Amino acid sequence: MKNILLVGIGGMLGSVLRYLAALLIKQGSFPLATLSVNIMGSLLIGAIMGWSVKQPDAEYWRLLLATGICGGFTTFSAFAWENLQMLQQQRYGYFCIYTGGTLILSLIAVAMGYWLTK
Repeated sequence: MKNILLVGIGGMLGSVLRYLAALLIKQGSFPLATLSVNIMGSLLIGAIMGWSVKQPDAEYWRLLLATGICGGFTTFSAFAWENLQMLQQQRYGYFCIYTGGTLILSLIAVAMGYWLTK
């Protein structure tokens, strides 16, 4: 039950943070808010996981921070929806930049976050 509460509380906090980030990051024809939260979340989860590897008693922190907060903060479903919209609108250039950029920048961010804890 404790694990479920930790993930739930973290998820709520992450979702609220994502909503606030979307309010702060103005979006035009390109989904900059979703891209930004996914990259920031990748950096954060990399750092959390890198830190937790060295901590034998970090299970609860991983659940709260990585599964909960990062899971609520980042958003694959919005990413998928925005990609579908770009394809339907025949905005293929934006689609390629957004999809490729999200994948590459998120991988770099998670590796950087992990590396920063080494």
